Amino acid sequence: MSDQRRKTFKTILQLTCQLLWVVGLVVGLSGLYLLKNLRENSLFFSHSYITLPAILALASAAFLVASGLLGSWLSLRDSTFLQGLFVYLLVMVLCLECTASALAYFHSTKLDSEIAPLSGVFQNYTGSREDPNSRAVDATQEELQCCGVHDYRDWLKTSWFNQTGELCVPHSCCNSTFPSCNGTVDQPWQLYPQGCQVKLEMSFRFVLSLIIWGSPVVFLVEIILFLTVAQLMRDYPDYQVLDKK
Repeated sequence: MSDQRRKTFKTILQLTCQLLWVVGLVVGLSGLYLLKNLRENSLFFSHSYITLPAILALASAAFLVASGLLGSWLSLRDSTFLQGLFVYLLVMVLCLECTASALAYFHSTKLDSEIAPLSGVFQNYTGSREDPNSRAVDATQEELQCCGVHDYRDWLKTSWFNQTGELCVPHSCCNSTFPSCNGTVDQPWQLYPQGCQVKLEMSFRFVLSLIIWGSPVVFLVEIILFLTVAQLMRDYPDYQVLDKK
């Protein structure tokens, strides 16, 4: 076989390993974003098991970056040890990514029950800045641009609404496009129309979908890598031999 063909396969190996870095970056950022959202909205979730996909995604991202670096080095140097280590890392990445994707898919189908405590947090709203529940509710409504669990009418059933004696919802429900909004319920068009449960589910489903789709992408990239390394091994047996010169 010609040296030109060998260089071609090594170039494919180099480019595919760079793709591993990109995939690792996306998977890692997805895991970090999921952890960030869970930390900010921990009061709204019944348990912390949903953090597992994020942790596995971060571990998978670390192995993806390490595999990309090792594969790039392998494309410049012939070594049996590096080749074995590279294949081992690829297998580890595939196992981690498949597990993370499976857990992410499982939790994405259970978000309704995962966010079950949301109604209770809204019911315990006091309006006090010293109350962590109230701060969490206001911050969520402002950030996600939502009002109530399903819509603004959920506030009419809360003890806070009845105790205040005012026909107003929290100011965090006010749509930012209406500066004069004071939260009064007789002007509902000035309030955010969607409830926070739908917005939370959309936010978490988006980041979970990134982790879910990371698995087939990693699988396709690894297929290319395995075929490339196998071709180099078959066509160039000396690829496995250390250069003793």
